[in-house]
Amino acid sequence: MKRTVFILCVLFFICYNRSDAQKPAHSFALDDSVFLLDGKPLQIISGEIHYPRVPKEAWRQRLKMAKAMGLNTISTYVFWNLHEPLKGKYDFTGNNNVAEFIKIAQEEGLWVILRPSPYVCAEWEFGGYPFWLQNEKGLIVRSTEPQYLEAYKNYINAVGKQLAPLQINHGGNILMVQIENEYGSYGSDKDYLNINKKVFIDAGFDGLLYTCDPANDLVKGHLPGLLPAVNGLDNPAKVKKIIKENNNGKGPYLIAEWYPAWFDWWGTKHHTVSPDSYAAALDSVLANGISINMYMFHGGTTRGFMNGANYNDKNPYEPQISSYDYDAPLDEAGNATAKFFKFREVIQKHLPSGQILPPVPEKKKTIAISSIKFSKQSGLFDILPLPIKNINPLSFEDLNQAYGYVLYRTVTDGNVAGILKIKDLCDYAIVFVNGKKVGGLDRRLNQNSISVDLPKGKVTLDILVENMGRINFGAYLLKNKKGITESVLLNNKEMKDWKMYSLPFNDINSVVIKNNRVEDEVPVLKKGNFEIAATGDTYLDMSNWGKGMVWVNGHNLGKYWSIGPQQTIYLPAEWLKKGSNEIAVFEMMKPAQAELKGIESPILNSLK
Repeated sequence: MKRTVFILCVLFFICYNRSDAQKPAHSFALDDSVFLLDGKPLQIISGEIHYPRVPKEAWRQRLKMAKAMGLNTISTYVFWNLHEPLKGKYDFTGNNNVAEFIKIAQEEGLWVILRPSPYVCAEWEFGGYPFWLQNEKGLIVRSTEPQYLEAYKNYINAVGKQLAPLQINHGGNILMVQIENEYGSYGSDKDYLNINKKVFIDAGFDGLLYTCDPANDLVKGHLPGLLPAVNGLDNPAKVKKIIKENNNGKGPYLIAEWYPAWFDWWGTKHHTVSPDSYAAALDSVLANGISINMYMFHGGTTRGFMNGANYNDKNPYEPQISSYDYDAPLDEAGNATAKFFKFREVIQKHLPSGQILPPVPEKKKTIAISSIKFSKQSGLFDILPLPIKNINPLSFEDLNQAYGYVLYRTVTDGNVAGILKIKDLCDYAIVFVNGKKVGGLDRRLNQNSISVDLPKGKVTLDILVENMGRINFGAYLLKNKKGITESVLLNNKEMKDWKMYSLPFNDINSVVIKNNRVEDEVPVLKKGNFEIAATGDTYLDMSNWGKGMVWVNGHNLGKYWSIGPQQTIYLPAEWLKKGSNEIAVFEMMKPAQAELKGIESPILNSLK
C-alpha cells in the first residue's frame, strides 16, 4: 500500500511539473487603448523582414541589427509558393525554414508578428500564390470557391504544424497572427473572412488574430471581432479615429504597414525618400502611444524568379526588379543607413528611462573581384531539352512549369513577309528565324507584333518567352498565366504544330554545356570559376551586359537588365567561399560579353 501511494505521489509530482513547464511564459492581450504583455502596456515597435529575401546564414545578423535600431518586434509574411511549390509537396527546409527564423528572433529578444495569409502581395510572384492553382479548373483565389478553400486549408494546416506552437500563448514569441492581407482592397465578403478566421483557428492559431487594410479599404476588409490594423497612415489622430470607428470605440492602435520608402520596377528610377520627414512622423506616432510596423525595415533581395509585377487598366505591366533594397533603414546587404540612425535616435527617445539600445554592429566587410572570366559557354539552341508537342502553343501552366523560360518552335513554309503577332504574350519574347534573331517583344511596352521576312523553303520559327513575374496585386490575380497563352498569327493566319522546350533553370548545375559555340545575338549560358582569398559582400557589375540571370555556387542571385535602374546583383558573403567559386550567367542579348567584376557598392539608380 505504501509503495502504491509512493508511486502515485511521484506520478503526480511529474505531471504537475510537466504541466507547470508547459504554461506559457508570457501573456498577451488587448486593452481599450494598448497591448498588454504580462498585464503591462507594450508599445509594439516592429519592422518587416522577409526570411526568403535574406540568406539563412545571415538571419541572426539582420535580427541583431533590428535590436540595435530599437525594434522589439519583427513582422514577416509566410509565402505559399515557396512552401508548397507543387500541390501537396511541402518544403520548410533551408531558407524556407520559417520556424527557425522565428526561433532565432526569440533568441535575440524579439517578438514576432506573423502574416501567413495565403495572399501576401509583397511585390512577390503571384502575390505568394503557387502557380499550380491556375491549373485547377474553376478555382478562384480569394473566394469561397470550394477548390480554393480546400487548397487554402491544406496549406494553412501545414503552416500551423510548423508555427502554431511558437505562439506566445504556447510559450513562443509570436504575438499576433494576420488573416488574409489587405482584403478590403480586393473584396468585401465577410463570409469569406469568417472562413479565413476558422481556417486559422482550426490550424492551431488560437492566439490573437487581426486584419490589416489601407485606410480607405478598412471597412471592407475588417472582420468584426478581430483587431483592425491600418496601413499607410502615420497621422496619430486619423489612425486612432479609423480604428475606433471599426472596433467599438476602442484600440489598441496598430499601423500594420508604415512606408518609410518604396519598391522599384524595371525601367523607372530608384525610389528614395529623405529620412528627416519620416523620422518626424515616427516620433509623432510613438509619442501618441501607437504601435507601428515599418514596411520595410530590411528589404533584402528577391532572388530567383520570385519578383512580382503590377498591372491595371491604366498602367502597363510593371515587373519588379530583383533588388528589394526599398531604401529601407537596413540596406540590401544588411548595413545601417542614415535612415537607420535617424529612426534609432527617435526610438531611443521613447524608451523607458534607463533603457539603452545595444551598440550598432560594424558595417559588413565588402570585397572587389577584379575580373571574372568564363571558361565554357553554349548557345540557347544547344542546351534545349526534349520538347513537348502540341497543335497550339502551351502556356507555362499547361506545361506544368512554374518559372523561367520556354522556347516555342514551329516549322512553316517560307517566301512570305508580314506581321507576326503573339496574342497575349506573357511577358518578354525574342523571335528567331532559322536561328537568327529578328527582334524582341516587351509586354511592358504593349508590344505583341513584329515584322518578319521568311526566306524560301521550310523555315524554323523560334520564340523564346520569359516569365517576368506574375501580377501580385489587384483584379488581374485571376489572369496570370505565362508564356504564349493564346496563339501566334502570321498575317492574321494562326500558326500550328508547335514544339515547346522548357527551360525552368531550377538547377543550373544540371544544365550541361555541350560546346563552346556562340552565335551572334543568340542567348547563351556561360559558366566559369573565380578565386578569392577572403569572403565578403560584393556586387556583380552587370552594367555592360544585356538581360539575364546569375548563379553563384548554385544560388540563383536574381535578374539583371540593362534598362535599369538596378545595374548590380548583390552577392552575399555567406554564399562565397575562400578559393574557387562557381558562376553561371544566362545572357539573352549580348552573347559576346565575356568578363564580369565584383565591386564594393551597389548601382541601383542608373537608367539606360
